[in-house]
Amino acid sequence: MNLVAMMSMDGVAWRGFGYTILILHFVFVCHFLLLQPLVSASDAEAGNAAELFERASQSIKLKRYSDALDDLNAAIEADPFLSEAYIRRASILRQLCRYDESEKSYKKFLELKPGHLTADKELSQLHQAQNALDTALTLLDSGDYAKSLEYVDKVVLVFSPACSEAKLLRVKLLLAVKDYSSVISEAGYILKEDENNLEALLLRGRAYYYLADHDVATKHYQKGLRLDPEHSQLKKAYFGLKNLLKKTKNADDNASKGKLRVSVEDYRAALALDPDHLAHNVHLHLGLCKVLVKLGRGKDAITSCNEALNINGELLEALVQRGEAKLIVEDWEGAVEDLKSAAEKSPQDMSIREALMKAEKALKMSKRRDWYKILGVSKTASVSEIKRAYKKLALQWHPDKNVDNREEAEAKFRDIAAAYEVLGDDDKRSRYDRGEDIEDMGMGGGGGGNPFSSGGQQFSFHFDGGFPGGGFDGGFPGGGFQFHF
Repeated sequence: MNLVAMMSMDGVAWRGFGYTILILHFVFVCHFLLLQPLVSASDAEAGNAAELFERASQSIKLKRYSDALDDLNAAIEADPFLSEAYIRRASILRQLCRYDESEKSYKKFLELKPGHLTADKELSQLHQAQNALDTALTLLDSGDYAKSLEYVDKVVLVFSPACSEAKLLRVKLLLAVKDYSSVISEAGYILKEDENNLEALLLRGRAYYYLADHDVATKHYQKGLRLDPEHSQLKKAYFGLKNLLKKTKNADDNASKGKLRVSVEDYRAALALDPDHLAHNVHLHLGLCKVLVKLGRGKDAITSCNEALNINGELLEALVQRGEAKLIVEDWEGAVEDLKSAAEKSPQDMSIREALMKAEKALKMSKRRDWYKILGVSKTASVSEIKRAYKKLALQWHPDKNVDNREEAEAKFRDIAAAYEVLGDDDKRSRYDRGEDIEDMGMGGGGGGNPFSSGGQQFSFHFDGGFPGGGFDGGFPGGGFQFHF
């Protein structure tokens, strides 16, 4: 009995011992599985921080600044005394113009490494860049774009070359100073880094717009609006361009259909939409000038053509149209000057040469005596109207009837005779109207000297019905007379 009891007790003991071993083994496994990583992490903090720092360095070389910052933050968390991580992080943040964060990181580094010359220098550069950016923004608001651009280029982007805000500010300033090619280039670099940058899309679209490349501008606006349909500036730019193109088309269509007065209003409405859009407005000014020439509104046409030529001095058609407009206002010399210049630029254009010949003829005719004006008749006056005017004026200015102002009367009488000598002859009148040079057609009457002297011009006066009122003292035969000087 005692033996059995002893054996029973030994079995219980052995089972208890086995359970104890099992429990201890379980605890050991749990310890290994749960606690060992923590112990390993603690033991390997320096190694992990170094690896993270090295990976961040590689990301910086590739300009993957976001990844670099993530790794540097992790390295600092793993080893709060890793000073190089602080200064490297501060440098990246400065380049990204995250100045407040950068300054905190520099100061933490200087706590670990007091008096560090490089850190002190970079912190000074940070302050310079931050102040320059603030100044550039102030200058932008005041309209001093060139000075603002100088601060951005010479300070901000020198110490913060990866600063997106400064890059976009630079593009805005380039647009403001009308350097559209640079806007396209610089905004393109931004879009390579971030193809969905709405502000870069807007600015690049505007540059294409001001270069009158409206199709490409529209594509930029549309892409931006697909990303953000409610973007106010993109909407304004897109619908503004659509409205401009619509009004321009209306003006051109009405001009081609002969609705000239309506077309004038359309052109002016289109010009009012964006006075700064010179690359497009030059064609609107030209279109308006052409319509005004057709309407015979020479003075207004000259103004419109001047606007076009102020934008583009080499615009040949504007030069030609201005010459035509000057003909309307009888600026003969100005018309010849413009058309001669146009002919020199395009010597093969026969239409320009014809216009020049017309202007030269008009100039030549303008320098002749205006016989119609002297007789006080229109250029469409009939033969009888010319004869009546001639008789009336000959009686009025006959020297014998103007004793007190004989010299003036002689000059007037001579001009009247010369005028009738041409206009009273159908052939001479026709040739005169065509602007031809005609010998012995009375043009010499404008010369000096006394025409009543023996050396003067000889004129023949013919009156079919005699002078009214019985003629001059001494009388003339009632059936007509002829006298010579």
